Amino acid sequence: MIETRLFAYKLLDTLREDDPFWDLTSVIVPNEYGEACVRVKEDCVVAGMEEVTELLRLLGLEFTVLRGDGNVAKAGDCVLIIRGQKPDLLKVERVVLNVLMRASGIATMTRRILERARNVNPRVRVAATRKTTPFLRYLEKKAVAIGGGDPHRFSLSDAVLIKDNHIRAVGSLEKAIILARERSPFTVKIEVEVETAEDAIKAAELGVDIIMLDNMKPSDVAKVHEELVRRGLRDRIILEASGGINEDNVIEYARYVDVVSIGALTHSYKSIDMSMDLIK
Repeated sequence: MIETRLFAYKLLDTLREDDPFWDLTSVIVPNEYGEACVRVKEDCVVAGMEEVTELLRLLGLEFTVLRGDGNVAKAGDCVLIIRGQKPDLLKVERVVLNVLMRASGIATMTRRILERARNVNPRVRVAATRKTTPFLRYLEKKAVAIGGGDPHRFSLSDAVLIKDNHIRAVGSLEKAIILARERSPFTVKIEVEVETAEDAIKAAELGVDIIMLDNMKPSDVAKVHEELVRRGLRDRIILEASGGINEDNVIEYARYVDVVSIGALTHSYKSIDMSMDLIK
């Protein structure tokens, strides 16, 4: 894909950062053909493989993918073999591992939380947020998708999301929704973030597309769901819960909403431990 190649060009800059002049250690390594294996040290969902292999292609290195994006790898599995001159293999090692470890960490965490949530609601979506690492949003959002999650908004240009500061700035929830409807393209959905059941009902009655229940207790989320059902509004609203949701409590929210959004997917994930070893 074009997007994959564009990101691979960014990774060239990362490689330049790591090897700005020449590798002082690899000068001792004979300039001969070799192979290296990227091995995972724990069970995971692999992600970042397309971007890494596109970088290798740009650098003229050969490779064989043994576990592609979305595949499950077990501890000890070799997921990628890279071939080329031994000094070159050592120069790309850290960039390759950084991408695979981080992306796979996000995909693995997403898959784990999604499976828990869908035990109680087979249709619920587990979404990311815009709490991403600067310059890595593409990689992190894609890793969420590879793990089975929903990337949510990629940018401020994707949808209207009226938050507390927007409401303060214009004066009221009702006015914010009216202005958003007047000034947005007809193709764009309107979402409102609320912190009380009263505001959630008001937003639904004003005809928004999505209601985000922010930092609400599961019991309050359940009350909003039930009240929307009672008023005949639930079926035309996408209900999203956000704030303080994690792997331990996700099922308490997933019962009542269509989407749970979790910032931790892209800001508090654990990278998967991997290594690269010369094998020839």
